[in-house]
Order: sequence, then structure tokens, then C-alpha cells
Amino acid sequence: MIHTKSESDITSLTPSGPSSPSRSPKRPVYFVQSPSRDSQDGDKSSSMQNTPNFRSPIESPSHPSMGRHSRNSSSSRFSGIFRSHSGRKVSRKRNDKGWPECNVIVEEGKYDEYDDEKKFTRRLQALMALLSFVVLFTILCLIIWGAARPYKAEITVKSLAVNSLFIGEGSDSSGVITKMLTINGSLRLGVYNPATFFGIHVSSTPVNLVYSDIVIATGQLKKYYQRRKSRRTVIVNFEATKVPLYGAGASLVISDSGVFEIPLKLELEVRSKGEVVGKLVTTKHRRQISCNVTLHSNVIKPIKFRKSSCIYK
Repeated sequence: MIHTKSESDITSLTPSGPSSPSRSPKRPVYFVQSPSRDSQDGDKSSSMQNTPNFRSPIESPSHPSMGRHSRNSSSSRFSGIFRSHSGRKVSRKRNDKGWPECNVIVEEGKYDEYDDEKKFTRRLQALMALLSFVVLFTILCLIIWGAARPYKAEITVKSLAVNSLFIGEGSDSSGVITKMLTINGSLRLGVYNPATFFGIHVSSTPVNLVYSDIVIATGQLKKYYQRRKSRRTVIVNFEATKVPLYGAGASLVISDSGVFEIPLKLELEVRSKGEVVGKLVTTKHRRQISCNVTLHSNVIKPIKFRKSSCIYK
């Protein structure tokens, strides 16, 4: 296809003014026909661009005096409208330097958000690991507690020894005259710890001797530690001096020689605490015991208890 000569090229060849000297007759100008890009799109009709064939360096567009015109000519060649592959004309924006702008793909998101997600994931994993450990440890503690639960301390009342027993007449703090009871003695208890893997701490509530709903003597078991699979005999001392019996003393029959019998009830509660896994897993048991016993004023021999003579709860 034949390209028409651009205006800039024609201008560069014409004299600059009427004062310029006349030149020799113009020589024939040769034109080179080059295929246009529009022919690739199937457009057969066209524009022609004439490319002069200069025979001297002065007439060449690359000469310094012709540089400005050549730049304008070159920019004019690319200042047209671009065509897409479908043949439609697409206008392209240009920057300050005249280059067509391109669409740059900008990566969405920030690296800080990715780091935050990683931190959150790590924290969540650490929390899940901690919760799993707590759940497993709790289940293990429950299993150990369930295995240790059946091991109750076995308590038996062995004997009661009375060192002195005396009843006389007297008056209380308000001056009321009534019978007074004085007694002192000791109670022996047997404690067995059947646990195979932990010891127990043994204690008790006050040990009471009761006559007709009146507590006439009180003792206390001192707290102690007992090893696993062991037996031990503990002693509880009790003592009472001039305890008023009031109306309950009227039923007491005292012989001329001062001999009498007094029915009493022994009441106590023994507590045991086993530390299976330190203080995290513990077992607690209580054993309530009540025994009926009759004391004779002239008998000093200790009274032995059978297992059937006491009630264990």
C-alpha cells in the first residue's frame, strides 16, 4: 500500500523563506511502498505513506537541523487511534512522556493481614492444646478419684476404760441443789487404712458420753496422718468434774455402800481425708458411731466392745 508523505517531511524539504537562494532543479523523488498494519486486519482501503529516498546527508531527516521535524514526524506516526484484534478502534491514554498507559495488576490485600491471620491461627491452636490438656487431665483425675473412692477407713471401737466414777450432792452456779457426776477415763479406737496408693488424715468430732440427753463427758481425737495399708490404735481421753444431772439424776439408784450403775451412750464421728494426687484429687469419708454401755461404779476393768454392740453408719 502507498503511504502519503507526512506534512513534517514535506516541510523539511521546502525552503524556509523567500530570501533563500535558489537551488538546482528538483530531482525526482523516489517513494517506497510498504505494507500498512491495517492490511493485517483485512482492511484493503488505505492510506499511503511516502518515504523519500534522500541522496545527501543534508536531506536526511536524521540531520541535526532536521531533528525537531523528525521527532514531530515520529510522534505523528504513533499518535493515531489503536485498533483491537476485532477491528474496533480503541483509544489509549498516554502519560506525561507520551507513552501509552498500561493496566497494572495491583495485588489485593496486605501482608499485615496475613501475619495477623497466622498469629490468630497459632493462638487458636495453643488454646485448643491447652483445653485438650485440661480435659484429659480432668478425665484422668476423675478416673483416679473413682478408683480411690471405695477405700474407706475402717473404724472400730475397742474398749472403754473408766479410771474414776463418782456421784454426790451439790449445787450448780445458780445455787440449784442436784446430783453431781465426776468421771474420767479413756476410749480406744482402731483405725485401718485399706488404700494401697495413698495415706489418710484422720480426725473426729468431739467424743461424747451422754446420759439421758445430757453430755456428761467430752473427748477429742487429735488429728494425725496414717500411711497406706496400715493399722493404728488411737486413744481419746475424756474427763468431767461435778456435772449437774438435774432431773435425770432422780432415776439413779445408789446403794448404802455407794455402789451404782449408770447407762451411757457413746457418740462420735470419725473423719478421714485421703490426698490421692496432692490436693487436686482428694477423697473424704465420715463414719458415725454410737455405742450403748453401762458403767459400774465398783468395776475398774476396761469394757470391751464387740462389733455388734455398736452402730456404724
